[in-house]
Amino acid sequence: MTTINIAMAVVLAVLYSVGFYLLLQRSLMRILIGIVVLGHGANLLLQLAGGPPARAPVLGTALPEEFADPLPQALALTAIVITFALTTYLLALGYRSWVLTGHDEVQDDLEDRRIAEAERPDGSMEEDTEGADDGEDPGSAAASNEPAEAAESAR
Repeated sequence: MTTINIAMAVVLAVLYSVGFYLLLQRSLMRILIGIVVLGHGANLLLQLAGGPPARAPVLGTALPEEFADPLPQALALTAIVITFALTTYLLALGYRSWVLTGHDEVQDDLEDRRIAEAERPDGSMEEDTEGADDGEDPGSAAASNEPAEAAESAR
């Protein structure tokens, strides 16, 4: 049985913590970098799980105890492909966001805020400290010509 050394455990912890921190940001480029860093962390974890380098698993060349486990290597290749696919998708998403809005920051959905405010129970400890939103979402029911009661009855 082989154990992982402390340096590799620290490197894995740093990769995963940086990756998750970047995933929680609003910029699509930071999210993209977070996905890439998490992919590298997953690949390193899978390679460490495979154990130390060993002989190729070909019968007749070595004893079965000396064979390397091919499963972690296959899983690492799969993780590389998944990370590449997510990277290309997020690059396309970031480019499209840049073309449409001029920035890559993910905005809050105003309608989601309104629904959360309407579902908050009376006497809730959470008070709205930010105040009302001045900008209206052009696609929302509040920005249309319908009265608020008609939009509520439609639900």
